[in-house]
Amino acid sequence: MLRPEPTAKAPTEHRAGGGGLMLDAEAVVLAGHGSRREKSNEQVRTLAAGLEGRLGFPVTAGFIELAEPSIPEAIESVAPSVSDVTVIPLSLFAASHVKADVPLVVNEARTEHTDVNVHNGRHLGVHPAIVELLDDRAAAVEAELNVDREDDDVVVVLCARGSSDPDSNGDVHKLARLLYEGRAFADVEAAFIGVTEPLLEPALHTVAKRRPDAVVVLPYMLGDGVLTERIRETTATFDDEYRYAEAACGDPLGTDDRLLTVLADRFEEARTGDVSMSCDTCKYKVELDGFEGEAGGARAMLRAMTHQAAHADRSDIDEEPHVHDAPDKHVTVCTNRTCADAGAATVLERLRQAVRDRGIDARITRSSCLDRCGDGPNVAVYPDNVWYGGVAPEDVDRIASSLERDRIVSELVDQTL
Repeated sequence: MLRPEPTAKAPTEHRAGGGGLMLDAEAVVLAGHGSRREKSNEQVRTLAAGLEGRLGFPVTAGFIELAEPSIPEAIESVAPSVSDVTVIPLSLFAASHVKADVPLVVNEARTEHTDVNVHNGRHLGVHPAIVELLDDRAAAVEAELNVDREDDDVVVVLCARGSSDPDSNGDVHKLARLLYEGRAFADVEAAFIGVTEPLLEPALHTVAKRRPDAVVVLPYMLGDGVLTERIRETTATFDDEYRYAEAACGDPLGTDDRLLTVLADRFEEARTGDVSMSCDTCKYKVELDGFEGEAGGARAMLRAMTHQAAHADRSDIDEEPHVHDAPDKHVTVCTNRTCADAGAATVLERLRQAVRDRGIDARITRSSCLDRCGDGPNVAVYPDNVWYGGVAPEDVDRIASSLERDRIVSELVDQTL
């Protein structure tokens, strides 16, 4: 049974500095991935508008990459008039965008907007409303094929994008199992359109060996884009090759109102401090077989910073947007309080000047806390995975020279990852 939908809240009143009265003390930034296809970006904006109607206060859309406004720009647009901003990732599962990219932006926003409480919400994930929505999508395909799961052997293949994060892929299998439980499907299998296995095409051929009456393929996607079309084409080819089994593809999740129910729940979680992530199976938290080299939160943070820098220019998007034109080196300087007191701002500006003067292909950015308070100023160099500690302004020339020659300054090394 679904939980009751949160009731719309009236704008909250609070006192601004100087005794003035402010309205709309809450705001939400719905963080979409971003796409070269404006139709996909418009879907995020549509859901943002629907969530605003559901919650009763401002909800605006921001994008991780490829589209405008960016998440920081979206936060900036609402921060002057509110006391609390909640960032909710419009992501189906928790992979690197949810675990690294969005938290990085949230931490930066907390540093930038010190008079605003910035909350980090959870992704859509596994939710009863989504299971119900998938059930309806499957029923629509059954009607199209003129089959009935109560009388016919109907197998569902839930096809997701696929990720390099095992935790994310595991949730696809969990969702498939929840769709199977309590319903009359002969089976519900999980498959992926890329990155990991089982891929959709071999999964369909395996299902065919059971000689079902019908195969329902559900694209587990938000929008109707390139990957969804690839799922449709694969399903159509399968239908042609196996004449004894009817097969058809359903629609993606789209902007169904049940997604608003999930997003409203994610907002309530974030505002009550009840956001929980699956750290026990997160490749950044524990050493999983085959992913040992990715354990350690610092790796996720450095990866997020590099990814953010690669997509900084949203006005010139390549035809293959994930073939990143990243700099050779990405250097981050912690500018949190203890590092700032030790001269981090001077280190940052001198590094930027030295890189410009030497013509080095490197991006120098400030970061939030690198979790080495008292050992700074801290400077991290990626992809070398080297952290320098206790960096003084007079050390900048040596660091710049090491970047130019692809070397390290050994006496400054605090740790390597």
